[in-house]
Amino acid sequence: MTATDVRPNSDAEATAAAVAAAIGTVDANIAAFGDRYPADTTAANRYPLRPPSVGQPEGANVGWTTSFWPGMLWLAHDLTGDDRHLRAALSHVDSFADRVNRGIDLDTHDLGFLYTLSCVTPARRTDDARARGAALAAADHLMTRFLEPAGIIQAWGDLNDPRQRGRTIIDSLMNTPLLFWASQATGDDRYAAAARRHTAQLRQHILRPDGTTFHTFYWDPDSGVPLHGETEQGHADHSCWARGQAWGIYGFSLNHRHTGDPGLLAAARICADRFLASLPNDHVAYWDLEFGDGSGQERDSSAAAIAACGLVELADNLADPASAGRYRTAAAEILRSLIDHYSTGGHPVSNALILHGVYDKPKDVGVDEGTLWGDYFYLEALTRATIPGWTSPW
Repeated sequence: MTATDVRPNSDAEATAAAVAAAIGTVDANIAAFGDRYPADTTAANRYPLRPPSVGQPEGANVGWTTSFWPGMLWLAHDLTGDDRHLRAALSHVDSFADRVNRGIDLDTHDLGFLYTLSCVTPARRTDDARARGAALAAADHLMTRFLEPAGIIQAWGDLNDPRQRGRTIIDSLMNTPLLFWASQATGDDRYAAAARRHTAQLRQHILRPDGTTFHTFYWDPDSGVPLHGETEQGHADHSCWARGQAWGIYGFSLNHRHTGDPGLLAAARICADRFLASLPNDHVAYWDLEFGDGSGQERDSSAAAIAACGLVELADNLADPASAGRYRTAAAEILRSLIDHYSTGGHPVSNALILHGVYDKPKDVGVDEGTLWGDYFYLEALTRATIPGWTSPW
């Protein structure tokens, strides 16, 4: 896959065509999946139903990625105004309410991903009481993962698991908006206070002096002493996992929007500058920033899609027009490359929106496949490019 300077259509025309193609795929997936959930990634470029897990049947609402499906439906409604997308999005509220009420697969900080897109959005847009209650229940459960005196939200697993205890990951920056919303919805600052402490810890420790990021970082959960960083899905502990760096761009920008903390905005810029400096010719990152053109390694289109959204979010927070314009241009270049070289417009067999993503290369999971989060953030990037002043769910 190489870069090209041949652009037969303007960016606006290409974006409009990409939106139309994406909506067509979303519509086909509504018919195919209904209220069930596709797997985290495609297999041979097609999403199967989510496999049975934790005692739940095929297609059930388990795992950390299910909300990206209703998230795409809300984006489709933003783009089309069509009630069929609204109805399809709302049809998932019951499943997420049932999941949190029955305690199904909740041992994760990704409750922020899961309930911001699935339930906070309908609570805001339609005043859906069941969605609001489910989102608040999820926020309460997320608060049980906040560890004092470390001041961090534990990422994964049972809170007594010695391998996971005191560990957080850079993805967590995208989970804190649920807590900020909960404080806004209830008037109780304890949710936002936990989010502020957590993001301050990540700003200090997960961002390295050279502008790269650790994927994961450990604190002593009893003393609060910061311990060490490592990777889980990157190439090596010393390298920089591309999707993590993209989460840093977007996540630090979002948390600045919620807090006004200039240190978080500075962190987002550091992440962005390092990410952009590491991009190959076609503007779509390899799965770890250690790699470049000629390495023979796979791209991660999902990292590119996240970064495209994060760069626009970053630009929206900047007062300097020149700096903001530079990040907007970079986001547009990434999005255009995704449209031209990674989207499934020319791949009618696929039911994904973009291909060539990587879930977990070290474990050989979802390598060179479509990913649910990649599809969501690609559609979000298209929405940002299409609708001026679009209101973010985050």
